[in-house]
Amino acid sequence: MKKILTSFLTLGIWLTPLTVMLMAQPSWGQTQNSRSQEAQRLLQQGIMLTLQQQYQQAIQILEQVLTIVRELKDQKREATALLGLGFNYNRLGERQKALDFYNQALPLSRAVGDRSCKAVTLVNIGVPFQSTNRPIEAITNLEQSL
Repeated sequence: MKKILTSFLTLGIWLTPLTVMLMAQPSWGQTQNSRSQEAQRLLQQGIMLTLQQQYQQAIQILEQVLTIVRELKDQKREATALLGLGFNYNRLGERQKALDFYNQALPLSRAVGDRSCKAVTLVNIGVPFQSTNRPIEAITNLEQSL
């Protein structure tokens, strides 16, 4: 039961900045070029696949998003894509890969001043540490997220 609750909480925490970002930017499709629109469409598709627990497919889509947003130098969506990749790898049990993506997302979220993404990333960094019996690292990251 605790594992299910933790998984549900982690999914909700990961999706929070994505949902806020999508709601806060309704005019993206009207004002951005076609590559930006494609990145946004793929990001939404990756979120939906994650919600449907289709983690491998979500990873494939989020990797496409990552390529596009890096070309566009869109650090905010890059941080979001990295956070999503980390979350999906964590769900597949690939904790080290998840941490690698979270550690890439963290400085980007700081650079763009996205406190929500930064906090979620820190929480998600703490979760794999908790599951690998490294409570000090977990607590440190969870405290920073506050």
